[in-house]
Amino acid sequence: MLIKAGVDISRLNRNARRSLPIVAAVFKAFGEELVLTSTYEGTHGDGSLHYSDDAYDVRKPSVPSGTLEMQLKPALGTDFDMVLEWDHIHIEYDPK
Repeated sequence: MLIKAGVDISRLNRNARRSLPIVAAVFKAFGEELVLTSTYEGTHGDGSLHYSDDAYDVRKPSVPSGTLEMQLKPALGTDFDMVLEWDHIHIEYDPK
């Protein structure tokens, strides 16, 4: 796993932090390196879980989005949401 310069993972809550190796393993299965691009730093939408340290962004790999989503969602489980953006993937711990 690579961490973009200036990104701080020290404040990520336990469940969000524990998901990082899971996401990294899915990326690795596709021959991609996980690059963490944001946690709480930067500008995010109002009410974003980034600000409560329950969300992070990763660089979108060169894998078809549908294929990646089919592998990543089940690996993360139902307590996590993921949003595929045009240049990154937003992952948040948000149990229902």
